[in-house]
Amino acid sequence: MDLYLVIVVILFLFAISDLVVGVANDAVNFLNSAIGSKVAPRYIIMIVASLGILIGTTFSTGLMEVARNGIIKPEQFYYHDVMIIFLSVMITDVILLDMFNTFGMPTSTTVSLIFELLGSAVAVSVVKIYSNAGTLAELGSYINTNKAIIIVFGILLSVVVAFSAGAIFQFLTRIIFTFDYQKRLKRYGALWGGAALTAITFFILIKGAKGSSIISPETQDWIKHHTEYLLLINFAVWAVILQLILWFTNYNILKPIVLIGTFALALAFAANDLVNFIGVPMAGLSSYQAGSQSPDQENLLMDVLNGPGETNTLLLLIAGGIMVLTLWFSKKANTVTKTEVNLGRQHEGFERFESTMLSRALVRMNIGLLNSVKKITPIPVQNFVTRRLDQNVLQSKKKKDQASFDLLRAASNLMVASMVISFGTSLKLPLSTTFVTFMVAMGTSFSDKAWGRESAVYRITGVLSVIGLWFFTAFIAFTASAVIATTVFYGGLYAIVGLMAIVTFTIYRSHILHSTKQKEEEELEAAYYEGSVNGLEAIKKCMNDSAIFLTTAGEVIELTYKGLKNEDREIIKKAKKDTKKLKKQTTVLISNIFNAVKNLQDEDEKKDRRYGKVIASIQSIYNDTKNINQKCFDHIDNNHKKPTNQQLDELKKINDLLNIQIIESGKIFTNKDFSSMEKFASAIEEFKQKLREFDENQLQRIKAGSSTTRGSLLYLGLLADSESLSNDIVELVSVCKKNYEGFSKK
Repeated sequence: MDLYLVIVVILFLFAISDLVVGVANDAVNFLNSAIGSKVAPRYIIMIVASLGILIGTTFSTGLMEVARNGIIKPEQFYYHDVMIIFLSVMITDVILLDMFNTFGMPTSTTVSLIFELLGSAVAVSVVKIYSNAGTLAELGSYINTNKAIIIVFGILLSVVVAFSAGAIFQFLTRIIFTFDYQKRLKRYGALWGGAALTAITFFILIKGAKGSSIISPETQDWIKHHTEYLLLINFAVWAVILQLILWFTNYNILKPIVLIGTFALALAFAANDLVNFIGVPMAGLSSYQAGSQSPDQENLLMDVLNGPGETNTLLLLIAGGIMVLTLWFSKKANTVTKTEVNLGRQHEGFERFESTMLSRALVRMNIGLLNSVKKITPIPVQNFVTRRLDQNVLQSKKKKDQASFDLLRAASNLMVASMVISFGTSLKLPLSTTFVTFMVAMGTSFSDKAWGRESAVYRITGVLSVIGLWFFTAFIAFTASAVIATTVFYGGLYAIVGLMAIVTFTIYRSHILHSTKQKEEEELEAAYYEGSVNGLEAIKKCMNDSAIFLTTAGEVIELTYKGLKNEDREIIKKAKKDTKKLKKQTTVLISNIFNAVKNLQDEDEKKDRRYGKVIASIQSIYNDTKNINQKCFDHIDNNHKKPTNQQLDELKKINDLLNIQIIESGKIFTNKDFSSMEKFASAIEEFKQKLREFDENQLQRIKAGSSTTRGSLLYLGLLADSESLSNDIVELVSVCKKNYEGFSKK
């Protein structure tokens, strides 16, 4: 069997997989603004983006050199070496991008490709150097090391410049138009829109059509030398068209700006990032064609890769078709897009990320800086800015299925991203479209005060997580591809078969994990709602959510006691992870209650409804459940002796009675029937009786010396938490009963 033919076949199989996982991750770059602002029905947005991708694929000529000779110096590598490098890159890329997609985190496909090439090339180069008794000083003759330095510089520049540009531009835009922008848009929206469309059009010409076979070199040269003239003409034409629309129609001119911007970014993505997915397989095919024609494959140096790469139009169109299908049907693409949209969401809602020490410190620093600026800013200026950035209009227009942010911010996102990328391209800086579009979106969110005091720590944690993973991308891409290249170099066909099995298993497992995570998040998001029109609907929703919440609490406790009995740290650790799910349910449930109170009618507000007690009971149930789990985990984690059989039997009885309370209260909440609570009341009475009995039993064991100090502390602590949990369940049922019956009698 021809090993190199096998490698080429694998490369193209991975090219299809890479197109799927790559588009799933990069789709956020051009879909974020349109989907977040709900500029049009989703299918319209997808059609516009699909057209951009298909047209962009025909512009992808002249960009394959990155994979061929952008990082490696092919004249220094033999045929066998480059095939190993290319295979290692594709294996790493598919696994890495699929992992990011599974967790819904956007990353740069360009950076991953560069560092995968770098890692595998370094590994093969080091093997060659040491096999020839050379030194690491020779590494520079194999690798274009300057390229990696430029890429890292581009990353840092992208993050800082894009965020700053987005924040400053959106602040000025919002000062001009405010959140109630419709009237002001009619006055001077045509000028602003003309500038936006000029930036986007120029972006298409500079970034999208660069290297295109459709636009001749002479035309491209003319564009380059007449840039100022083109910009002026573009601005005048677009401004006139938009002003005519404003005069003679009621159409919102921001909608075409957002849709054209979406098309432009999709086109540029397909034109420039396609190399990240099929560049390596195409280079592998060129290498195979050269190798198959050589009588001495073992000593064939790959000078051929220094020549221009030939692109097959049919292959480009097939690649474009795969990308479009992925865009329409990939669930992981939706997950990644949702991450960025939610981080920039204007209103409160379900927060995916938790608070961290760093995010809290940054928020405190920002508050301190803002207070310092206020001290030196004249009061009239402060009042002016406050009026212009007043968001009360958003509250009055609030609706259940509202957009995450308005069209003005969506247009700003696309305009600023286009300007930053075009400017960077003109300076020949390797800016990542992912980094720029993400950081611009975060900058505009910041200026729009989307990161309020209620959500700032969670949003900043999300942004820091994404940025941190960008650098992690470079590290893991380099390391993993180096390890894989070394493995294939020494393991040959056996290593390739083993790696294929690992890739298949990894993708399968990530699919299962993504489905599970997606189901959990969908359940939480479905539970979150913006409020109701009357108190009865609100209390019904609260009771339904409480039933689910109590079930989760019961499952955590059940699993915890199972781990304690078996001295199984992993079982308790799994229950500990489930407490995070319980915490999210707690947050959503309490948020729903607050939203319900905000939307209550006047006559409902005047009634004595103890919503505070409901919230207190829910928080206390969560705390008690977490305490039970934490005490058991600490006990097992510190390798203390497990409780005696008698203590375990008593704890099981307590847990059984708690479960009855949880199940019965869940039935009451689900059925909205408080008339038959005999079993619930009976379980409570027996629970109290057993608590007194077991407490006395433990005192006797302590006197008799049959229980260790640690064991006694654990046992008594669990009894106390169980008693508190039972009391909170009773309180929750009692308050819900009072509220439900009160609203039902209206």
